Amino acid sequence: MGAKGGVMQAKGVSMNSKVALVLGAVKGLGRGVGLALAREGVRLVLTRHDWLDSFEEMERQFRETGVEFEIVDVNLLDPDGVAGLARTIEDRFGRLDILVNNIERGGWPAVHGRYVREQWDLEMATTLRAKRWVFDAVFPLLKRSRDGVVVNFSSIAAVVGRSGCAAPLFNDGYAAANRGVSALTETWARMGAPNVRVNEIMLGVFETRHAQGTRGWEEVLTDDEKRAIVARTLVGRTGQIDDAVKALLFVVRDAPYMTGSVIRLDGGFVLGNDPVPPMPQGVV
Repeated sequence: MGAKGGVMQAKGVSMNSKVALVLGAVKGLGRGVGLALAREGVRLVLTRHDWLDSFEEMERQFRETGVEFEIVDVNLLDPDGVAGLARTIEDRFGRLDILVNNIERGGWPAVHGRYVREQWDLEMATTLRAKRWVFDAVFPLLKRSRDGVVVNFSSIAAVVGRSGCAAPLFNDGYAAANRGVSALTETWARMGAPNVRVNEIMLGVFETRHAQGTRGWEEVLTDDEKRAIVARTLVGRTGQIDDAVKALLFVVRDAPYMTGSVIRLDGGFVLGNDPVPPMPQGVV
């Protein structure tokens, strides 16, 4: 009890001076997560590969945080590049406490069209395989931490697939790859126990990921298709980067008893907007 009889609130774990690896931090969700961790005092290793026009702004924003950070230009589809990334982390910081596994290929049927072999292979390599290579490379560093945390970002495509109003958003390979992410989450949680927690945040339709700020949303989807997506979402809007950031901070900082779990952060999209009728009177 507190001094005035109130219930004492548990405080989250301090993240000051911890070291985090944030994949895909050049813009969008990755950058938002990285900046949020910086505000918590976390030292950062940030990866980038494409979106060259965003490099300068990325560097400026992270410099302004005042935290120690290292930007690594690396193709995460290249196992040798991933191994080099792990060596860079060890040489610079000697440890790793947090891995934010944020890498994917968007999987838009409405943008990319029908599958060809190259597109399927790229989908699997980016959304699924790269996550595994990175985890494998940095797992020895995570095990040195007394409180290591891995957060895998995935998509509700794993649940809804290419169906209904989500059909323009999620192709078959993207859905299959994201279902595979959940299998990896469970396996890695077993591997990491008890000192490395591994959890998954399964995102719905988010800005910069299938909603506002993407080519598909801005240039390809019709107004009717956009309205149908929002109407199916129980909270009546698409997700914002800040929604994902808050969930990630909870998992990393405030959920020490949670591992091997999936948080579905979709605004109620999976449940959908089917009406719930009143209970019938019955005949008994």
